[in-house]
Amino acid sequence: MDGARTVCCPVMSVTRHVFENGLTLLVEPLAQVHSVAIGVFVRRGSRHESDTERGLAHFIEHLVFKGTASRSAEQIAMDVDAMGGHMDAFTSKEYAAFHLRVLDTHVDRSAEILADILVNPRFDKSDLSKEKTVILEEFAMVDDTPDDILGEMFAQKLWPDHPIGRPILGTRKALKAYKQEGVRRFFKKVYVPSNLILAIAGRITEKRAVELATRLFSSIPSGRVGAKSSRPFTHHGLITKHRKTLAQTHLCLGAQGPSSTHADRFTGHVLGTVLGGSISSRLFQNVREKRGLVYSISAGLSSFMDTGSLSIYAATSKDRVDTVLSLITDEVKRLLDEAVPQDELQRAKDNLKGGLMLSLEGTGSRMSNLARNEIYFQRTVSPDETLESIDAVTSAGVMKLAREIFGQPQTLAVIGNLKGARLRIPNLA
Repeated sequence: MDGARTVCCPVMSVTRHVFENGLTLLVEPLAQVHSVAIGVFVRRGSRHESDTERGLAHFIEHLVFKGTASRSAEQIAMDVDAMGGHMDAFTSKEYAAFHLRVLDTHVDRSAEILADILVNPRFDKSDLSKEKTVILEEFAMVDDTPDDILGEMFAQKLWPDHPIGRPILGTRKALKAYKQEGVRRFFKKVYVPSNLILAIAGRITEKRAVELATRLFSSIPSGRVGAKSSRPFTHHGLITKHRKTLAQTHLCLGAQGPSSTHADRFTGHVLGTVLGGSISSRLFQNVREKRGLVYSISAGLSSFMDTGSLSIYAATSKDRVDTVLSLITDEVKRLLDEAVPQDELQRAKDNLKGGLMLSLEGTGSRMSNLARNEIYFQRTVSPDETLESIDAVTSAGVMKLAREIFGQPQTLAVIGNLKGARLRIPNLA
């Protein structure tokens, strides 16, 4: 089964194996810890769904935990608890992930469970019915969370003609209509080895990881990689939702930004940090701390494979919306006209670097980092390389990117008690 072996990053001792059936294995041995994180990442998310498949990636993420040919859902839960492990999964717009973190003494057992749910899911009709009810509650949870709704509204307006602008959950109507046959067909099409990345980080040897992958995943037949998702085109405009029960008005203002693979992505993250990415940022200090107009205000870059957005979020009372938007406009224009001082630029860089390095302290985050780098760059990117890229960001680069982003027509999403409100998109340029 084993194919090519590549040493991706000698500094990190990461190795990459591509097996004959298409599975990619990434291994980072960490002898100084006592845990192992194992994850299977699927290179397909909600953006890869057709119009008739909306929400299926997320639905399957739930269903694989409902039981296999040899394990019930209750047995899976008891086995994970008996190991003192943590098992979870999520679906994003570009990939799905299933992961377990356990003590190194339970590596074999945990890997067997993970492989079983992804190779032999049962997809029983009664389980489909019950899990639909669970996901309908998830829809309701989103409906009760204004900032979640706002994010979906913003994406819908920014990318209205593309799956990346749709909610990951799909729609209630589509969910209710899905049948056992359709779920199995989608699973068989998507969960093929060429779409799978097995990432392992922790107290394990490369040899043992290869043996586990060979034993547990060799039964998956080869399949074809699905077609790539088309590139989304960005739109702009105002989108609103009236909710008279909300005490605050929530708003999201922004435009297209660098993608996850664009050379300017680090500049975008620094820009977002300076503007509203930390408690010392301009928006937090000038809108919340000095004037007390908001509790929450932030800015940041969200990126995908071929596009991204830099957005500003704020929540305030209805009668303060115009004032808050005016202050946001002032701070954006200051970025367009004045270079960020070196001390402020360095503080933003150090904030990003600290967050990055602290996030990589655990085996779970290191495992996830291996898989994401494979998905977006097809190689391992060392922390040192990322730190160097952040250090290379300049004030001139931040100003240039700010002018590109905020010089575009902007998108504004607003949710709240909007009766009588007169909303308009501010001119940031």
